[in-house]
Amino acid sequence: MSWIPFKIGQPKKQIIPKTVERDFEREYGKLQQLEDQTKRLQKDMKKSTDADLAMSKSAVKISLDLLSNPLCEQDQEFLKMVTALDTAMKRMDAFNQEKVNQIQKTVIEPLKNFTTNEAALKSDPCLLELEPNGEKPRLLPTTMAAHHLPGRFGSVFPSLNMAVKRREQALQDYRRLQAKVEKYEEKEKTGPVLAKLHQAREELRPVRDDFEAKNKQLLDEMPRFYNSRLNYFQPSFESLIRAQVVYYSEMHKIFGDLTQQLDQPGHSDEQQERENEARLSELRALSIVADD
Repeated sequence: MSWIPFKIGQPKKQIIPKTVERDFEREYGKLQQLEDQTKRLQKDMKKSTDADLAMSKSAVKISLDLLSNPLCEQDQEFLKMVTALDTAMKRMDAFNQEKVNQIQKTVIEPLKNFTTNEAALKSDPCLLELEPNGEKPRLLPTTMAAHHLPGRFGSVFPSLNMAVKRREQALQDYRRLQAKVEKYEEKEKTGPVLAKLHQAREELRPVRDDFEAKNKQLLDEMPRFYNSRLNYFQPSFESLIRAQVVYYSEMHKIFGDLTQQLDQPGHSDEQQERENEARLSELRALSIVADD
């Protein structure tokens, strides 16, 4: 006689059609992939804004270092040029900070997963609401989530994952009680057995109804939530594009002004290049920089 421990407490009857289980796994898998992609996107955006800030801060530091160079005390034209550069770098840094703040508020924060534990989620009325019995929180319908969560996309995933866990627990309870009913159905129909069978069926009914309700709700809402993802992402990326357009438009003005300040009247680019090359040739001719 073979003994299969994993079969203990499992019903012989197929309580969930295989097609339904496949549909559930497919829809939940799509949302798990979406969650991973959202987290990666949020991290990449954070790295990008950190790099932007580091760039502009470094540019400001370079201009400040140039201002402290002794050459600025000896050459007024050089001082004037470095001062113009320093002003431009500080303006660039200010606009860059403004751009990063905008991206942080409209792109990174909406993608960020603010809450990761059930206790925190229960305290957020925008994510969960009580079931009719007033005991367990459940995932809000997608239409309501879209209304309450325009800027907290990542926060929905912990709520979804908890709803899936509650569905799995309800399924385990359903299977356990279904196996109990089947056990009494297979026994000889004596008075005590029939009484226990009746009691088991009574215990099974609300558990089965609870699972079917949770299963139906998730099967209805997971595709709707997945299909509504553009409602969350599109405004954020529109804001990202606008922030970049404003920033680079200002950079065009700033560096345009800087170029006008540095340009010498009557000097073409070709003439300036020839003069620079001539100066470099003079430096190369010095003995201290001559090749060995």
